[in-house]
Amino acid sequence: MGKNLIGTGKKVLVAMSGGVDSSVTAALLKSEGYEVVGCFMRLGSDDSVEAAHGYDNLYDASCDPKKIKIGHQGCCSLNDASDARHVAAILGVPFYVMNFKKDFGRVIDYFVDEYNAGRTPNPCVRCNDWLKFGKLHDYAKSIDADFIASGHYARIGRDGNGRAQLLRGKDHKKDQSYVLFGSPRDRLDEMMLPIGDMEKDVVRQIADDYDLPVFDKPDSQEICFVPDNDYARLVKMRSPEQFAEGDIVDEEGKVVGKHQGHQHFTIGQRRGTGVALGYPIYVTGRDPETNVVTVGKKDALLSGGCEADQINWLTDEVPNDWITCEAKIRYNSLPKGAKCRVMGDKLEVKFDEPQEAVTPGQAVVCFAGDVVLGGGWIMKAMGEAE
Repeated sequence: MGKNLIGTGKKVLVAMSGGVDSSVTAALLKSEGYEVVGCFMRLGSDDSVEAAHGYDNLYDASCDPKKIKIGHQGCCSLNDASDARHVAAILGVPFYVMNFKKDFGRVIDYFVDEYNAGRTPNPCVRCNDWLKFGKLHDYAKSIDADFIASGHYARIGRDGNGRAQLLRGKDHKKDQSYVLFGSPRDRLDEMMLPIGDMEKDVVRQIADDYDLPVFDKPDSQEICFVPDNDYARLVKMRSPEQFAEGDIVDEEGKVVGKHQGHQHFTIGQRRGTGVALGYPIYVTGRDPETNVVTVGKKDALLSGGCEADQINWLTDEVPNDWITCEAKIRYNSLPKGAKCRVMGDKLEVKFDEPQEAVTPGQAVVCFAGDVVLGGGWIMKAMGEAE
């Protein structure tokens, strides 16, 4: 059986979140002959695994899978840890919980600091950069694992020189390459993304074929440490001194309302402003220095481009002159026609057509077809819509 299998002799650390995607990732790699080690990252959840189980190694070959209920909470919850353990038991692979709670504090601190600074953070991208393909990468090395695998809908390919490159997932509706753009290029060779060539319904069918009880588990929709989606509540709890009443103004600077902290708002927000002007209004700006939130009509959200810093470029040629590309400015949108260039430590992007709600704090990622060129973190929107 073993000698003709693709992965014979290779060890893979699989980041198992308890969802269907990472579960199928582990199943596929084991079926291909890899030595699979499952790992669940305990991050910031209060329902700690230790409190419920009393030990870090959750793999127990004697457990009865039928007695374990499959949970439906968000990413990284206690139910998710139990679901991941259940799948590992069915597959017969060792499974460990890594306590990254202290390290995850960096992600939460970043989240709070960004909101207080008037930006809208993307903690999932940072978590991938700092933990899944950062801290977890170090752990993989310590156990002599050859690869780290995850259940992201993205792919690892090869350029003309044989170097690894990051590609969009085949299912563009589920593509998650955006959240992986910050992965260091020299680590792409050690990443495995087995479901990147698949569509979601196929992944669920494979899980069903393997009798994995997570086959119909809903996808997580919220940030794991803000399960109620009340971001401002968390930010205020961590930094109450940063919140103060301020003015809401229209595009002419006229005061039209009051707010209890600019952190309650994000660019493009329509509901929850507490202001009625007789026409649809959107949050078009927030200034942490003056604590002023600006509202206006939808066309005030349009920008011709953006400037980003903290660049991570994933191809050999860094464009110092404008090149044609597609650019994505938020996770839940498709890439749009654009051109980009790298000027020193800044990435400049100009859109073929003005885009709505270009939001400082979010990532802008550039593509050439399915190839991820690179990206950075938006500092400011540039250019007025014409």
